[in-house]
Amino acid sequence: MANRARVPNAQFDTVAAAADKTGVRRAVRHRGPRVMAVPAGLPSRGGLRMRRLRKPGVAIIRPAARAIVVVVATATLFASGQPSVYAADAPASGVSFSRDIRPLLTEHCVRCHGPDTAEAGLDLTDRGSATGERHGGGRAIVPGDAASSHLLTRITSTDPDLRMPPGDERTLAPDAVEILRRWIAAGAAYEDHWAFRPLVKPAVPGPDVRHPIDSFVHRRLALEGIAPSPPADPHTLVKRVSLDLIGLLPTPDETAAFVADPSDAAYEALVDRLLASPHFGERWGRHWLDLARYADSDGYEKDRPRADAYVYRDWVIDAFNVGMPFDRFTVEQLAGDLLPDATSAALVATAFNRQTLTNTEGGVDQEEYRVAACMDRADTVGSVWLGLTVGCAKCHTHKYDPITHAEYFSLYAFFNDADESVARLPFGAAEPQALEARLAPLRHALAARERAIAPAQRAWEEEQRGLLESTPNPRLEARPCRVASVTSVSGLVYEPREDGSWRVIGCDGGTDTAAARVTDVPAAVDTLVLAIDEVPLPFTGLRLATLPDATLPKGGAGLADDGTFVVTRLSASVVDATGAVLRPLPLQRATADAESKEFTAADVLGDGTNVRRGWGGGLAADRPHHLDVRTIGRTGLEPGESLRLEIETRHGGGHLLGRFRVSALVGDWTELHLPPAVVKALREYPEKRVYETRQTLFDHFADGDPEVRRLRTEIDRVLRESHAKILPVRLLSAARLGRTTHRFDRGDFLAPAEVVEPDVPAVLPGLPPHAARATRLDLARWLVGPTNPLTPRVIVNQWWARLFGQGLVRSVGDFGTRGEPPSHQDLLDWLAATYRDELAWDTKALLRTILLSATYRQSSAHRPDLADVDPLNVLLARQNRLRVEAEIVRDLALEVAGLLVPSIGGPSVFPPMPPDLAALSYANNFTWKESTGPDRYRRGMYTFFKRTVPHPTLMTFDCPDANLACVIRSVSNTPLQALTLLNETAFVESAQALGRRILAEPGLDDRARLARAFAICLCRPPRAAELVRLSGLLAAARAHYATAPEAATALVGTSAVSAVPDAETAAWVATLRVLLNLDEFITRE
Repeated sequence: MANRARVPNAQFDTVAAAADKTGVRRAVRHRGPRVMAVPAGLPSRGGLRMRRLRKPGVAIIRPAARAIVVVVATATLFASGQPSVYAADAPASGVSFSRDIRPLLTEHCVRCHGPDTAEAGLDLTDRGSATGERHGGGRAIVPGDAASSHLLTRITSTDPDLRMPPGDERTLAPDAVEILRRWIAAGAAYEDHWAFRPLVKPAVPGPDVRHPIDSFVHRRLALEGIAPSPPADPHTLVKRVSLDLIGLLPTPDETAAFVADPSDAAYEALVDRLLASPHFGERWGRHWLDLARYADSDGYEKDRPRADAYVYRDWVIDAFNVGMPFDRFTVEQLAGDLLPDATSAALVATAFNRQTLTNTEGGVDQEEYRVAACMDRADTVGSVWLGLTVGCAKCHTHKYDPITHAEYFSLYAFFNDADESVARLPFGAAEPQALEARLAPLRHALAARERAIAPAQRAWEEEQRGLLESTPNPRLEARPCRVASVTSVSGLVYEPREDGSWRVIGCDGGTDTAAARVTDVPAAVDTLVLAIDEVPLPFTGLRLATLPDATLPKGGAGLADDGTFVVTRLSASVVDATGAVLRPLPLQRATADAESKEFTAADVLGDGTNVRRGWGGGLAADRPHHLDVRTIGRTGLEPGESLRLEIETRHGGGHLLGRFRVSALVGDWTELHLPPAVVKALREYPEKRVYETRQTLFDHFADGDPEVRRLRTEIDRVLRESHAKILPVRLLSAARLGRTTHRFDRGDFLAPAEVVEPDVPAVLPGLPPHAARATRLDLARWLVGPTNPLTPRVIVNQWWARLFGQGLVRSVGDFGTRGEPPSHQDLLDWLAATYRDELAWDTKALLRTILLSATYRQSSAHRPDLADVDPLNVLLARQNRLRVEAEIVRDLALEVAGLLVPSIGGPSVFPPMPPDLAALSYANNFTWKESTGPDRYRRGMYTFFKRTVPHPTLMTFDCPDANLACVIRSVSNTPLQALTLLNETAFVESAQALGRRILAEPGLDDRARLARAFAICLCRPPRAAELVRLSGLLAAARAHYATAPEAATALVGTSAVSAVPDAETAAWVATLRVLLNLDEFITRE
C-alpha cells in the first residue's frame, strides 16, 4: 500500500545511448544540456521514464517505469540519390551505420549539412555528396582512409575557426570520434533504415524454449547475462490479463478458480474466455479510438456536439469483438465507401476520417479548414499505419526521414480527392443482409449518376452566381389590381370600397344581416374566393393587406370578438374566362410586416390541415398589416386569363377577415426562381461554404434530374420498408468532381505550386497496379499489402505496447530515423510477419500468441540487479507495472461497488460533472445534461467527450485531448489524482456502495469482511500487517462516527443498510475508501 511520492528535482549530464558489437548498451558521456533526473533511493512503484523531446539533447521525465535513462541523438535515415551501399548490422569493424553512425551525424552535423541546408554544398545524408570531391579539393569522407577525410579533420581540430560543429555547439566525445574513424576506415558504408527494409520472417532461435517469443527474448537476455523473472503469482496474473483484455477486474470467484488451478490449460481457457467477452471490444476499441482522435464534438471555437459520433465508436467496438481482420479494418475505415460491396457498416467506418476537427465559426475560410482536415488525415495515416512523422514534411522536405515536401502532398492528394458528406443509414434492421443487398446497387447507381451530373451542376452554380451578381434587380413595389368579386364559401357578403379594399357588410348598423350569419358558420371557418381580372404584368407576387375598420369588432380588421383574424392558407391559380382552372400558380417566400411566434407568415403556404397555425393571430387589432407571397419568377398572363386567389381561415372562434385589400407585387425578381436557401448559398463565397451549404446547392440541381430523383425515392422507400432506425451519419466519400492537388509552398494553401498525383513515399515499395489515378482504396490496400514493411511492424508494436507498457520500438509513433531502434528486431519482425501472413491479420490470434508467452506472464517485481544494466526494462527481463487508463480508473471503482452498468454501445452519456464546467466552453453553446438512471454508471469510454471542455476526471488521468492521433498515452503522477479518487462524485458514490456491498455479506466478522473487500478490489488476500492497520482504522472510524451522527449520515448518503446504524456504515465507507485510493487498485501489476 505504497503512498504516492512527489519526485524532487535533480540534474545530471545528458547520456547518449550507444551499443558495442555485442549489442550491450553502454553510456558515452558528453557535454550537454541539463535534464531532470531521479535521485537514487526512490521507490520503484510509480517510477519514472524519460520522454525525449524533439530538440536534440533535451529530455523530460514522465512517470511510468521504475528508473531512468536519457536517450538522445537517435538515428536518422540518410536518403541518397545514389544506389544504397548496404552493410551488415554487425560488420567486422564492430560499427553499424544505423546503430552508431547515423545518430552521431544526425545529432551533430545534419542541421547544417542535411538535405535542406547543405551548407558548403555538403549533404551528409547523401553518400554521393559525402564522399564526392569538394570545390576546394579533398572529400569529407574518403572510404577506407580516415586520415584523408576532412570530416575527421574538422571535428578534431583545435582551431575554433575550423572545428566542427562550430561555435558553442556540442563537441564530440573521444569515443564518438573513434567510432567515426573505425567506420570510415571500414569503407563508410551507408545502410537503409531498418524499418524500411523488406519484412522477412526470421527463424526462431533454438528449440530450448517452447514459445517463439520466449526464444527471442531469452536469447537476448542470455547474451546480456540476465535471467528472466519467475512467473507472476496467480492472483497477479488473473488480474493482469483481465485488465489487459477487458479493462475490468476478475470477480472474487473467478480469481479463486484460477488460483485453485493456475495450470497452462486453465490459463489458456481464461485468455480465450476474455478474448470472447463483449467487453474485449470496449477495451481494445478504446485503444483504437485514441489513434482515431475520436470525440463527440467538433472542436475549435464553436465545438458543437456531434450527435452521430457514437455510431463510429460502436462500429469499432463491434469490429474488435467479431474479430475483423486488421486489413479489412483498415480498408473499411480509409476507403469503405469505395468498396464494390460497400455496406452501411463500411460507410460508417469511413467516419474514421471525419474525426478531424470542424470549424463552424462564421466568416472563416472553409477551404483553409478543408485543407487542414485533409492534412490531418494524411498525418494520421503516417503516424497510425506507417509510424512516421510525415506531418514534418508539409512545410518542407523532412529533415530526418526520406519524405520530400512533394511526397507529402502526394499522400495528401488521396484525401484531397474526397468530400465530407452525410448519409442516412439504417440501424437495427430485422434482416440487415437482405436490406444491404437492396441498397448497395441503388447507392452505386446514385453515386455514379451524381458524379455524371456534377460538372453540369458546377457550371450551373457558377452561372447562377454570376446572374445574381450581374443582373439588375428592380425595387419591390405593390401596385393596385382589380378584384372583380369576393365569394364567401360560408355565405358572408363582402362589398368593394373606394380605396380598392373589400369589407364584410352588415356591421355598420345597416339592415343587411350577413354579418349576423358569422355566428352561424360552422366553427366560424371560411374560404374567400377572389376573382382578380386586372393585374400589372409581369408581376412577382401578391400582397394581402388587412385594414382596421371602426365598424368591425374593436375597430380591428377581423371578425373575432377582439377584432383579430387568422389566415390559415393562401393559394392561387390561373383561370380562363369561365373561371375554369388552367394551372396552379405556385407561391413561395411568405413574409409579413409583423407576425407572432405562434402565427407566422410561412404558415399560410402549408396544406392548411393544422388549424392552430396561420398568420395574423396575436397582432394588434387596431393597426394595418400586410402579408406578401411571391411567385416563382416573373409571371405573366395570356389574353383571356385571370387570377383566382383563395384565402382560407380554419382557426375558428370567428377569426375571419373583415376588411382587406389585395395588391400585385412587381420588381425584385432576380432571386425568385430559386429557393431562399439556395440563393443564400450562392451568395456565399465558394471558399466560405460549409458542407451543408454545398449540399444544398447540389441537391437543388440534382432534384431536377429524373434519374437522381428516381434513385433517391427508391432508396427512401427501401429504408422505410426496412423499419430500421434511420440516422444521419458523417462520412467521407469520393468527390463528385475530382480535385487537382498542388504542392503548397511552405504548407500554405494560398501558395499552390506544381501539380502532384496521389502516391506513396518513394522510399517504400510503390502502389500495386491501379487505375489512371490512384484512390484511397489503392492506398488502404497498399498499407496492408504484402510489400509494405511498415504497417505490420507498426501495428504489432502498438499491440505489444498495450500489453507491456512500451513497444519493442519504444518510440511507438516514430519508426523513422529519429525514433529509437527496436530492442528485439528479430522478435518484432517475427511477430509482424506472423500477424500478416500466418494469422491473416487476426488481432485476437496475435494477442493470444503474446499472452501465452512466459515473457508476458512473468513477474513485474522490482529487481535490483537490473537497476544499472536495464533500468527501463528494454530487455524484457520482467513485466511492467502500469497504471490503468483514465476511463478504466472510474470503471474499476464502479465495478467493485456493484454500480457499473455493463451495457455496450449507444449514445454517449453525461455522468456527474462539476456544475457549469461545460459552460466554460468559449461559444457557451452547450449544457451538460447530467444522466440519470443506468446511464449515470456506464463505462468511461461512453462519457461524452467535448474537446474544449472534456470531463475533468478523464484529463486528470491523462486522457488525450482528441485533437490529434494519440499513439501512446502519457502517464503522470500528481496529487490531483489522489484528490480526485477521494472526492469526485463517482468515487464517493462507489465508496458508499462498496460499504453497503460489504455489509450486505452475511455471517462475516470484521476480518472476513476486510478480506472480502481485498478480494473484490485487489484480487488477493490481505497480508497480516494490512489487516492490523485497516482494523485499527475501522475501530477509529467507528469511534468517530458514533459521536458524529450527522457526519455519518452525510457520508453514507443513499447507501444506508437496513438494520445497520449509519455510524457503522460510515465507518466501513471510510475504511474502504483506503482500498479505492491505493496505487495497487488502479495499477495493473
